[in-house]
Amino acid sequence: MMEAACHCGAVRLSAPEPTQVTECNCSICRRIGARWAYYSPSEVKMPQPGTTQPYVWGDRMLAFHRCKSCGCVTHWQSLDGARDRMAVNARNMDGLDWERMRIRQFDGAGAFKYVEEPA
Repeated sequence: MMEAACHCGAVRLSAPEPTQVTECNCSICRRIGARWAYYSPSEVKMPQPGTTQPYVWGDRMLAFHRCKSCGCVTHWQSLDGARDRMAVNARNMDGLDWERMRIRQFDGAGAFKYVEEPA
């Protein structure tokens, strides 16, 4: 298990070490600069209640959580419960080997699909 923590350490999550992450260019992900590692919520040890502040907008499908103290975005969760999926901001995980990590590009601002890597 890897720990993901905000800058001040008030928000801590634990999840399996990711083998790949996603960079998305949608309006919020582009601004956050996150690299998302996806999990089933059952795989993630969530932070203490009350340590994060959710941000919800648009179609109200996702809640992006940030630390109430330092403001670092730590994870997002599905609000409708229809998908068994959430994401942890892997940039908050110390010790990941980014040179070996598969980083997939997702076009969330246009085609809403993964950009194929060159062969």
